[in-house]
Amino acid sequence: MTLTPSRTLYPERPPWRSHAWPVSGGHVLHVDEFGHEAGLAVVVLHGGPGSGCSPVLRRVFDPDRYRIICMDQRGSGRSQPQGETRHNTTADLLADIRLMRERLGIERWLVSGGSWGATLALAHALNEPHAVLGLFLRSSFLARQVDIDDFFAGSHASFAGAPLDASFTRWLSEAMNGADDALRRRTALAWWRHEQSLIFGQGQQARSLAPEGDALTSCINRYRVQSHYLAHTCWLGDAPLLARCHQLPIVPTLLLHGTEDRICPPDGALALHQRLPHATLTWIPGAGHDPTHPGLMTATIDALDLFAAEGRFVAAKTASPA
Repeated sequence: MTLTPSRTLYPERPPWRSHAWPVSGGHVLHVDEFGHEAGLAVVVLHGGPGSGCSPVLRRVFDPDRYRIICMDQRGSGRSQPQGETRHNTTADLLADIRLMRERLGIERWLVSGGSWGATLALAHALNEPHAVLGLFLRSSFLARQVDIDDFFAGSHASFAGAPLDASFTRWLSEAMNGADDALRRRTALAWWRHEQSLIFGQGQQARSLAPEGDALTSCINRYRVQSHYLAHTCWLGDAPLLARCHQLPIVPTLLLHGTEDRICPPDGALALHQRLPHATLTWIPGAGHDPTHPGLMTATIDALDLFAAEGRFVAAKTASPA
């Protein structure tokens, strides 16, 4: 695939409508609607879990052609309570997505997700195949135990007091959700440093300043939720996504993946594409996990512009990463 010169994000616009919806377990979901009220509906599923829906995720969509639906998942972003793990499972999130679609009166929508958001997009498409117009999956994460283990490989010693065996993710969840505030802060900082060492691709530099104050509080809330999900294999261990891919709707599907992604390595995208022969797999040379990589951003905006115009993604020649 030949990429056009680097694209920039669409201009920032305020939401034209916002919602605060009480749901089960005492959670209140924050949902924003951006773009054009009569545009093509797209639901934007953020990563993490626990990260919240950032402006970058919505500004790749043309606001004159899309109705952009952004939900902060349970415990994330501006949803309340922040960092809450009770009544917070993948099944709860799928129920929230169904409720959101029904309340907004949307019959079918494009489903967009990156990293954990791609995991949730696949789970939603399996849960409500009739509601999916297309799937845009960036940096796909399959939530297999091997994916989780590989992410933390070689890092256990950086987490003071962490076990070096298979109980690591359980310890991580207990550390982030326990009563020891000092341990929680140390663990969050160690996790942040490890993530920063992996996230960027060629030509990008990692942030040098560790989070403090409100930024550290946000990190702690995010990692509380994320560790809770990882300790339970995102509640997908008994029904792996790959094993159920044959049940996915046959709709336009684009898998976009950086060749240098060390958080969601390329072999996951290859495995997913083998189960989805109707999908297009496009590699972005030199890109890591960061969605703002110029090549990744350009390919994203180009693909979503084409889908808005023609209801399809660019047909690209699939090739293994060098």
